[in-house]
Amino acid sequence: MNTFDPESLAQYNGKDGRPVYIAHKGRVIDVSASPLWKTGLHMNRHPAGRDLGVDIEAAPHGPEVLDRYPQVGTLKATDGADRSLPEPFERLLDRFPALRRHPHPMVVHFPIVFAISPLLFYLLYLITAVAAFEATAFHCLGAGLLFCVPGILTGFFTWWLNYQAKPLRPVMIKIRFSGVLVGVYLAAFLCRLRFPAEVLSLTGWGIVYLLLLLALIPVVSVIGWYGASLTFPLERE
Repeated sequence: MNTFDPESLAQYNGKDGRPVYIAHKGRVIDVSASPLWKTGLHMNRHPAGRDLGVDIEAAPHGPEVLDRYPQVGTLKATDGADRSLPEPFERLLDRFPALRRHPHPMVVHFPIVFAISPLLFYLLYLITAVAAFEATAFHCLGAGLLFCVPGILTGFFTWWLNYQAKPLRPVMIKIRFSGVLVGVYLAAFLCRLRFPAEVLSLTGWGIVYLLLLLALIPVVSVIGWYGASLTFPLERE
């Protein structure tokens, strides 16, 4: 078997018709036959031609999937001097590899669901006149506004960690629409807080409130769509 160092392994990145090799725990694996690696970039996140040991530890699947593909060599051990992250971060991520992948997906669903729920509960209130539904809509607004903070912060962390803060189009769109989402959340929350009686009927501020709740859904849908595009496009190819 061949012996690779990081420089020679980097040549097998799937570009210009080259084979697609990755390394894991000293083994160099040829994954050229995998449709998820045919461009040399797995899940729009993991480039070929490098050691993916830590990435695989944080992946939703285990390293056993690599057993489907042939081993073509071994990777020379390095002293870790080529790490791109500060050493304390590297130690933290080595100890808790899930932090490379999971913090943002874990919290981002809360502002998404709380963006959809207020309109549904408000419509239930308009249909049934049950005050508890209207109060629940208000509570969902507040919760969504609060969860926007960890959602956005973990999003920036994931962008910096996994994409080196590159200005990818889906990320730039998500950032812009996240600002819009916070603005609409805040406007709807303040409208309900300032005019609690007026929003109980579809006149004046009630119409404004309803339009703000409606606006939350397309805004959060755009954010969710482009977030999913960072993860799933290569699976469909």
